[in-house]
Amino acid sequence: MNKKITAIILALCLSACATGLIGCKRVVDSGKPRVALVMKSLANEFFKTMEDGAKGHHKANSAEYELVTVGIRDELDVAQQIKLVESMIAQQVNAIVIAPADSIALIPVCKKAIQAGITVVNIDNKFDDEILASRDVKIPFVGPDNRKGATLAGDYLAKKLTKGDKVAIIEGAPNAFNAIQRKLGFEDAMKRAGMNIVSSQTAYWETDRANKVASAMIVAEPQLKAILCANDSMVIGALAAVKAAGKTGDILTVGFDNIAAVQRALKEGRILCTVDQHADKLAVFGIEYALEMLSKGGTPKDRETAVDLITAEKLK
Repeated sequence: MNKKITAIILALCLSACATGLIGCKRVVDSGKPRVALVMKSLANEFFKTMEDGAKGHHKANSAEYELVTVGIRDELDVAQQIKLVESMIAQQVNAIVIAPADSIALIPVCKKAIQAGITVVNIDNKFDDEILASRDVKIPFVGPDNRKGATLAGDYLAKKLTKGDKVAIIEGAPNAFNAIQRKLGFEDAMKRAGMNIVSSQTAYWETDRANKVASAMIVAEPQLKAILCANDSMVIGALAAVKAAGKTGDILTVGFDNIAAVQRALKEGRILCTVDQHADKLAVFGIEYALEMLSKGGTPKDRETAVDLITAEKLK
């Protein structure tokens, strides 16, 4: 073969590899749709549980679809998550199921995926409805009502307090819809019960930041009776701050996610309650909906999934 032609063919092959076009050949050969699960930080036990649930579902249904799972190291690394979606577009997957790190910033790249013929399903953290409408894009949300879940935890906490008691909230990332909804749910319950919310600050979902925020809250408010945290990673940090201040038993803590580390603390009575949004099933719900859309089409519609209050009694 002519050396020049050989070089051209080689260049084309390398280009295809770089853009993921050769990778997509697996979809054609297998005849199965390829679904990409794009998550937030796999350093967070919640998302590792989500990934394990998705892999378990794929193992039981491997004849039906192929699965790719990816996630970012830092839950706030929005730019890297955008790159992951770009990569999935280049690989020409059939569907993307995404737990976005930001409720707005990931919308443009997900719209790009849809324009490329890829089905997109939003899980865990809901995209901003107004921004979706302004960009004329429809992405169904499959997931829980976070405000409802936080209200369940707040109502349970209120039964352990006295009207007028001082409480504080440690919020998730302010650019995340689920963080906003959980804060609102905590506020709903506390205001309805007549509690005094003396502080509400973000710790961006992180344990170490929550530890520092909680420590400062405890110093600023010596009569603080409870700290409500928007996820379990942060409640672990708050719990350590309570212990360091010698306030174990005096300051109650509430979380959200029901990760294994918090289950142990619940059983030991160190954390009052958490909320289970069923991490092991959340991605599965999204994958099943994506497969349904691929096979049946139709207008994308949101689907609400369950949230449950978890207390020590329920874990016995």
